[in-house]
Amino acid sequence: MDRNSLIGLLLIGLIMMGYVYINKGPEQAQHQKTTTIDSVSIKQAAVQTKDSKDKTLNTAPSGEWAHNNDSLAKEIEVYSIENDLIKLNISSQGGYPEQILLKEFKTWDKKELKLFKESFFDLKISGEQNFPGTSRLHFNVINKTALSLQLEAQSQNGKAVIFAWTIEPNSYKVKFSANFKSEQGAKQSNGTYSLVFSHPLNTKEKNTQNERDNSTVYYQAREDADVDKLDPIGSDSFITETGLNWVAFKQQFFTTSIISKNEINKGSKLATYTDPSNQQSKSFYSQLNIKPEANQQNLELDFYFGPTKFTELKDAGFDLEKQIPLGWGIFGWVNKYLVIPIFNWLDNFGISYGIIILLLTIIIKLLLLPLQFKSYLSQAKMRVIKPEMDEVNKKYEQADPMQKQQAVMELYKETGINPLGGCVPLLFQLPILLAMFNFFPNAFELRQQSFLWAEDLSTFDSIVTLPFSIPVYGDHVSLFALLMTISTIIYSSMNSSLTAGNDQMKALKWMMYVMPVIFLFVLNSYASGLNYYYFLANMITFGQQFAFTKLIDEKKIKEKIQAHKLKPADKKASKFQQKLEEMAKARGINPGGKK
Repeated sequence: MDRNSLIGLLLIGLIMMGYVYINKGPEQAQHQKTTTIDSVSIKQAAVQTKDSKDKTLNTAPSGEWAHNNDSLAKEIEVYSIENDLIKLNISSQGGYPEQILLKEFKTWDKKELKLFKESFFDLKISGEQNFPGTSRLHFNVINKTALSLQLEAQSQNGKAVIFAWTIEPNSYKVKFSANFKSEQGAKQSNGTYSLVFSHPLNTKEKNTQNERDNSTVYYQAREDADVDKLDPIGSDSFITETGLNWVAFKQQFFTTSIISKNEINKGSKLATYTDPSNQQSKSFYSQLNIKPEANQQNLELDFYFGPTKFTELKDAGFDLEKQIPLGWGIFGWVNKYLVIPIFNWLDNFGISYGIIILLLTIIIKLLLLPLQFKSYLSQAKMRVIKPEMDEVNKKYEQADPMQKQQAVMELYKETGINPLGGCVPLLFQLPILLAMFNFFPNAFELRQQSFLWAEDLSTFDSIVTLPFSIPVYGDHVSLFALLMTISTIIYSSMNSSLTAGNDQMKALKWMMYVMPVIFLFVLNSYASGLNYYYFLANMITFGQQFAFTKLIDEKKIKEKIQAHKLKPADKKASKFQQKLEEMAKARGINPGGKK
């Protein structure tokens, strides 16, 4: 554990902390939001749920549609269509699903899981200026099966609106079509449809703060297929400046995704609203402008009402899995092409998820074993030359820092040791360490899966609930976070004992113990599966360190170093050493460290 290795570890720790802090942003770089909706409009639009719908029921349409809906005379009926996975409750008032029930899942307190309990759905079409919008119309059933429902609303002059909802068998996908007919029964002339759809976030998870902070509106641009999102913290809005393929009201573990075969035109509005007087309250809103192709009269949409499970979303198509925040760049690649395939393969054996995480950790550690062995070997070499390093430090204690560093580089050159040998292998492990920060909190498979004392591996475990809340830390004690911290401190202490006589390390050693404590505060409210993984990784590392001490003979290393000193022709300076020599010469310092 030389000075360079420790600095490398500290840099990794700081990068990881920074990653946790900034990772609230979208997976892709956010598009510049040059046009937004003002805060008043957000509130008026995003809270269009039960209250606003009640108002429409008391305001019947006028003109040729007046006879269609007399809210005092017509009784609102609810029709259900369902498969083995989902159930849609569709109201005759407005002809749309007010509630979506997901049959396979429960809320954290074991109640029925409704994707949303109340929604607002209103469809208009350009060219029909007197059309009141479908939310104010009463629909009658014209055809119904177990998986499909066809509804019609008629005007006084023979115009009609026909809605068709169809659930795909054994799927979370639902097809929707809207057909407008004129007085003569012919299809409505081609126009632009305006769909307003919104619903509130109803709590499903134990950690409501985390659920709310991981719920927002995602959307995919049609031109470049980039996926972006609104700010999940507080309220945010966006008037689109490009066409879209789909829009999704993504909650922490569930999503309502709206996919259009035709382009969702620019100028569509998206918003999230968090009520400042009630931080538990959050709403999603969209106003989508969609123009069918010239030869197509009907509006046709695909909906996905279901879990944010990577395999389910990927199978559904349309790149819907991109709304799962797996990390940007290389971190996302590690999750998609390494962690998730291994996790899914282990999941096929039907074993406990606690055991799956254990096996996943072992596999990852085995893949990293060559790098960890190389890092430990570098540390062993540094320990072997430590007496010589101490002599150099003592000799140049009062010398120019550049002169001292040049002498150190000369020692590395003589002994054939790469000073970055212990740091670089650790940096190669960084993508996996950071990828796990995204994987475990977003792995749907871990939701409500218990292991040992953890009731739910997708959220924090708690062995003690505090009567107060500590800033950053929270109001509970996570045992997995404690075990992770203790094992990290023990690991730091073991490495510290190997370099106890190095004066250069004394100013840095305290950070070896402070960093785990900082991470304890940061990770106390993270997914228990993540802390469990890090604890297991530490424990496996202890075993590896023990094995390395048996495999690596420091006496043989010393012999090789001494032999290298006798072969001047093999002493090639690295580019870093060469650069340092150039800097030293510029200051009048010879390669031997003398002025």
